[in-house]
Amino acid sequence: MDKLQFAVKVEDGRKGDPSVGPVYRNPLAEQSFPPVDSQFKTTWDVFRCAVEKYPNNRMLGWRELENGKWGPYVWKTYKTVYQEVLHVAYAFRASGFQPGCKVGIYGSNCPQWIVAMEACNAQSLICVPLYDTLGAGAVNFILEHAEVDIVFVQDKKVKQLLDPDCTHTKRLKAIVCFTSMENKEKEMAESIGIKTFSWNDFLDMGSKHPSELQTPEPTDICTIMYTSGTNGDPKGVVLTHENATTNINGVDLFMEQFEDKMTEDDVYLSFLPLAHILDRMIEEYFFRKGASVGFFHGDINALRDDMMELKPTFLAGVPRVLERIYEGVLKGLEELNPRRRKIFDILYNYKLRWLKAGYKQKDASPFADMLAFSKIKNKLGGRIRLIVSGGAPLSPEVEEFLRVTSCAFVLQGYGLTETCGLATVAFPDEMCMVGTVGSPFVYTELRLEEVPDMGYDPLAYLPRGEICVRGKAPFAGYYKNPELTNEVMTDGWFHTGDIGEILPNGALKIIDRKKHLIKLSQGEYVALEHLEKLYAITPIVEDIWVYGDSFKQSLVAVVVVNHDHAERWAHKNGHKTTLFELCKLSQLQDYILSELKSTAERNKLRGFETIKRVILEAETFEGEKGFLTPTMKKKRDRLLNYYKVEIELLYKNLGGNKS
Repeated sequence: MDKLQFAVKVEDGRKGDPSVGPVYRNPLAEQSFPPVDSQFKTTWDVFRCAVEKYPNNRMLGWRELENGKWGPYVWKTYKTVYQEVLHVAYAFRASGFQPGCKVGIYGSNCPQWIVAMEACNAQSLICVPLYDTLGAGAVNFILEHAEVDIVFVQDKKVKQLLDPDCTHTKRLKAIVCFTSMENKEKEMAESIGIKTFSWNDFLDMGSKHPSELQTPEPTDICTIMYTSGTNGDPKGVVLTHENATTNINGVDLFMEQFEDKMTEDDVYLSFLPLAHILDRMIEEYFFRKGASVGFFHGDINALRDDMMELKPTFLAGVPRVLERIYEGVLKGLEELNPRRRKIFDILYNYKLRWLKAGYKQKDASPFADMLAFSKIKNKLGGRIRLIVSGGAPLSPEVEEFLRVTSCAFVLQGYGLTETCGLATVAFPDEMCMVGTVGSPFVYTELRLEEVPDMGYDPLAYLPRGEICVRGKAPFAGYYKNPELTNEVMTDGWFHTGDIGEILPNGALKIIDRKKHLIKLSQGEYVALEHLEKLYAITPIVEDIWVYGDSFKQSLVAVVVVNHDHAERWAHKNGHKTTLFELCKLSQLQDYILSELKSTAERNKLRGFETIKRVILEAETFEGEKGFLTPTMKKKRDRLLNYYKVEIELLYKNLGGNKS
């Protein structure tokens, strides 16, 4: 066995068709995967044991609207939540729902979401999350495809569930509202044979009909989690209780290595969709530790207000969220006078030097933390100890900046719904991992596979290829889709579709998505998502979608313009108008193209990777047009369909195929 700094090679690579690289494991699994804790065989065991051990700890927190303002966090203890879970579980049984029935949950993160989920676990029912950001079309598809029998729904989502276009709602036997439904909605549901319950009514029914719980086995299905995908219908990923508990156990073993550990005193701010695997597994782990989860009040743009009120110790976000924190700090720095900005830069470089020399975050420069960086930490609530980025690669520039200035551990992880969360995770206090997603997770094996038509070779000096993972508890396949399951699984290896590079220290770097590598007309391959990450750092760029195709030799882009920077540009250039009108100005287009060119030069991009023309957009991609998946990935086909006419005009102005 070859032992690298952060991974262990347990099997050599081999030439073939295709060739495959060496197999790597986490150092904790050098000889074999560690045994899992026999106490926690199912997610119900995890919750039940936490209630026994930490009955009076704060478990779930939320904010209520008081006189038009959001009040302080209100909390329910583990013991209180457990009682609610039992009542919902009893109500399931009283309503005739048997083990294996599918239960939909449709709405934003909130205590009722967790109570419904845990009640499913208690009675061996299968939880089927419906993404809060999915439209009626996808919800309709999942209701029918998963054969959902009952849905728990947020009050403001009832209308979408009862929309005539959502034709498969009629298959439901019952709808339980997180609060209560309007009379008109009740009548509409009951007219198609669906029983309706308010939250309190359903709990009340359960309290009057106590019964024995029908708890699950490890191999029973825990959830069918639909991934929204960037094309086509959602895929239902089947995850068992064993999948979830193996992941939780692995996080426990991984964290035990470090001086700073997660404890019952930790607090997590939940704002990523609970219907997504990242947030779901983080919350499961927090329940394992008897720690607290506070839910955001529903407005992602007012997240800072929740942070100041909750004062979380742990924050997980997709790169776009962390990029906004970074941009906010940069904006503040621009407003400093030159002397104070110079002092900040000196302190930044001083601390960075000590971090790179191997000093721990807390020891690198307490003086710089006190003088400059504690102010940034305070803007995140003042108690943040760990920031994790997942869902997509985080740019090295943003990661390094947050590692230096947040006074917290900042690291990336990598995983998919199919890996039940983590497939790799970075180590805290290791600056050599900046820009990587770390090494194989405790219960994961990893290797790269050749992608010959793209020129990626896992046996080359710089090993690159499609990332394939194999775990102690592989996912059970895609629901009702054996063809797709067989397509992605070969000899136990799950083919992720992501392109990665293994560094000499054993860490994995994500290069791009396999299917988002396009070949331009001159034969050059371009990694679109990689370019979007680089160009998004340009201050005037709020977001960017890069487009190219095989019949053109140039790239174009749709740029969502940063409001503050555009206003500054307008003031400097004598324009007094709205952002919408500014986006029509050719002068602003030229300025943004020059800024993108500067970014390209700084990052040493090749000529064909530069943006030649842009469409400027005042509205973000996060609106109702459905341009983003719930994990903030771009739906490229939908963007192309929307901007197709304008893109054709850009290429026409470029001179057809000429750049």
